[in-house]
Amino acid sequence: MNDKSKKWLKLRILLVLMGFVLVTITISAKAYQLHVLRNEELSELANRQQKRGIPVAPNRGAIYDRNREDLAVSIDVDSIYAEPRKITNASEYAGKLSPILGMSEKALKRKFALNRHFTWIKRRITPDQSMRVQDLKLASVGFVRESKRFHPNRETAASIVGFVGLDPKGLEGLELQYDDYLKGEAAFSVVERDALGRLICSNGLGRRDGLTGNDLILTIDKTIQYLAEEELKKGMIKAKAKRGIVIVMDPRNGQLLAVAIYPQFNPNCFWEYPASAWRNRAITDSFEPGSTFKVFLLAASLEEGIVSRNNIFFCENGRYRVGKETVHDIHPHAWLSVKNIVKVSSNIGAGKIGEELGKKKLYLYIRKFGFGKKTGIDLPGETQGLVRPCDKWSRIAVDTISFGQGISVSAIQLITGLSVIANKGRLMKPYVVKRIVNPGGTVIKEFKPQVVGRVISEETAKEVTYILKSTVLKGGTGTTASLDGYEVAGKTGTAQKADLSSGGYLKNKYVASFMGFVPADDPVVAILVVIDEPSGNYYGGQTAAPVFKTIAERTLHYLDVLPTKAVARRSATPSKKGYGSRKSQNLKVKGSSGTTRSKRFVMPDFSGMSIRQVLRLMHDSKIDIRIIGSGKAMEQSFRPGSPVKAGAKCWIKFQQPS
Repeated sequence: MNDKSKKWLKLRILLVLMGFVLVTITISAKAYQLHVLRNEELSELANRQQKRGIPVAPNRGAIYDRNREDLAVSIDVDSIYAEPRKITNASEYAGKLSPILGMSEKALKRKFALNRHFTWIKRRITPDQSMRVQDLKLASVGFVRESKRFHPNRETAASIVGFVGLDPKGLEGLELQYDDYLKGEAAFSVVERDALGRLICSNGLGRRDGLTGNDLILTIDKTIQYLAEEELKKGMIKAKAKRGIVIVMDPRNGQLLAVAIYPQFNPNCFWEYPASAWRNRAITDSFEPGSTFKVFLLAASLEEGIVSRNNIFFCENGRYRVGKETVHDIHPHAWLSVKNIVKVSSNIGAGKIGEELGKKKLYLYIRKFGFGKKTGIDLPGETQGLVRPCDKWSRIAVDTISFGQGISVSAIQLITGLSVIANKGRLMKPYVVKRIVNPGGTVIKEFKPQVVGRVISEETAKEVTYILKSTVLKGGTGTTASLDGYEVAGKTGTAQKADLSSGGYLKNKYVASFMGFVPADDPVVAILVVIDEPSGNYYGGQTAAPVFKTIAERTLHYLDVLPTKAVARRSATPSKKGYGSRKSQNLKVKGSSGTTRSKRFVMPDFSGMSIRQVLRLMHDSKIDIRIIGSGKAMEQSFRPGSPVKAGAKCWIKFQQPS
């Protein structure tokens, strides 16, 4: 090989080598660009092409009562899916799954016949269903874990808590009102695709968890909520009524302790109930308040100095002509003092007080007490009721509105207004949520009592309280609401229901109510009971007041509120004493001559008390107390109110609330 050939060979080798170097540099540069400079961008693109994220329900925050008792929680359950394109015998699959999942074979066949690589069969199935389906070992049928909302107390507080849909998105109650706080960050189940873009599900779905939502801590007390619902249900069954509402509020701060609605529904299967059952009627519905509204007329008139408790009005012996209309009283009365007008609930007397006050001032105080506008409670769907401007009132409107006719209010407005009297004249904003807490336990938002304004003076509130005490005493309309050992301030109401379609009032359809607070001079709770369309006896004093009594008794026992006065017991003996605010007292039973025959003890009513309460109450009684069980007192060997000799043995059976 000559020199020229050798040079040409070297040149070619050099050119090839340079080519390799250039190719290597180019490949390295491209690799650097792909793996370093565009790594995140291309990885995301690859994930989108090769993987698919199927959204599954995120973990919502829990809802707790004031004592951190569960009201709504999220639990992980199985959802079942299928790969229809891989299923060759749809009829066989449908036949096996139908009885387990409670789905028709026809519906299942339609799912298996879809021209898809993935489809949901049924989401959030029960553990029993999951195990039974897994035992079938069906190819191309798999499971993914999803979060499901669960209400461990079933109907308890359902109208407050509400429920969520399949999304899950809040649909009613607090679940809807605080959905943005409760809902977590979306979770995903991840499936892979093959080179042709087909889903690969054979090995099951992987899960990419989201963030858990925030928790709600409520003002509601689950125990008080339960007993309010229980006693309301008993009262509704006894009255054969259509609907009912109970609200228990702490009048000092506006916190709701219980909101009971009847009929109830189970939020775990809310779809099995009519939509009307989901509504929190204490917030969304309005009604004519009837004679309970006389409380606010009385407060306004006393505050303005128009009347005093001893002013007297002629009540026309039961019939009072106003223009072309006539106002009636159930029982005819002649002259009545302001106190007795409220005590016996005279419509004519209330109308005449309203006339003295005048429509402008009456309207002003109606608005100041919060009627005709929303309270701002943190629950959805609140109504503002109906209060027409006073310049549109008819001649008789002052009289009728004075006794609660021709005006509509909601239950939450009514109990909030009553709490003004109990709270020494201050109007509080009602609320249900105390604080919002993130998954780490840090408080991210806290709600505190909020004074809306002063409506009446403290002196006027005390005077109204004094008069309201008389309604539960002998001769008053609310005697069935009286409590042994506690003074009650309250008012009955009986309102004929308005005919919303044709005007006027419906025949034989009434709303019976009672509202009050206790202990009267140092209130711990304010309670409203509304019974809608009771059958037979429709008066508030006969249907709603007894429900108030039982709820108040059990609530006071639960809250360890000791009696504030001597207990008046019914017996044949002319003189008797009960137990006081701190300890029981001895009973001296006297004969006709006034001499003491024996020294005995009056047995209290222990229903609902804790063991600690019973032992504290009976500390100085010299009665041999025998404790059976634990929890709350359910039975006792001596009837409440019966005289018992010192040294007698009394057993008390305790039981955990169901």
